Amino acid sequence: MTKPIVEYKDVHKSFGDVEVLKGIDLDIFPAEKIAVIGPSGSGKTTIIRMLMTLEEPTDGDIIVDGKNLWKMEKNGKMVEADEKHLREIRGDIGMVFQHFNLFPHMTILENCMTAPIHVKGENKKEVKQRSIDMLERVGLGDKINNYPSQLSGGQKQRVAMARALVMRPKIMLFDEVTSALDPELVGEVLEVIRDIAKNDDMAMVLVTHEMDFALDVADKVLFLDDGVIAEQGSASDVIEHSENPRVQEFLSRFRG
Repeated sequence: MTKPIVEYKDVHKSFGDVEVLKGIDLDIFPAEKIAVIGPSGSGKTTIIRMLMTLEEPTDGDIIVDGKNLWKMEKNGKMVEADEKHLREIRGDIGMVFQHFNLFPHMTILENCMTAPIHVKGENKKEVKQRSIDMLERVGLGDKINNYPSQLSGGQKQRVAMARALVMRPKIMLFDEVTSALDPELVGEVLEVIRDIAKNDDMAMVLVTHEMDFALDVADKVLFLDDGVIAEQGSASDVIEHSENPRVQEFLSRFRG
């Protein structure tokens, strides 16, 4: 049996007095594509932000490729992870955000090249070629010298994907990547993600409200409700055949 590349073990997260995640247990396997759905405020984004080390769990453990993400061993004891430990493990994880987070003063080629060179210390010439290849893959090979301000929202989001892919992650996280886009630009971004899901062997976790898309690309769907995984299973089982009243109520909003 293949070992999970990510394990959440009874993970809790509170913001002040509000408990957003109430004991998440989840295994993510290499190359598995998981869609996370559920109402606003259910904790979907928090799950992936903790994996990207943007939020720290209040309790529980997250294991990435056999290593505890938020804890490390020091003098025979488990202590809070330091920045070096977090950075080392985070190097295998890529994330694409709702709002692109591109550097406005850099060309899109420079945006893609920065992290592999400065974070991973890779060879500039090799990174440049890989960045060009990735930008061509997402349909922006003719825009490599443009700045983010010269691109549409859909193009910016495709740059953000290319930038994450250039890092060659083992796990890719997508946080509602179409929610900030004009409706006519959503399709071009989903098409790129479909291509990545079909042709790349990395694990992917997609927080999404695009149900047809989740049905199309996900091996597994998680339905989050009030901080717990209320249902999980194949995309077909959860989206088309769930008998859970909360799932049915949620999905009814997406049906005509």
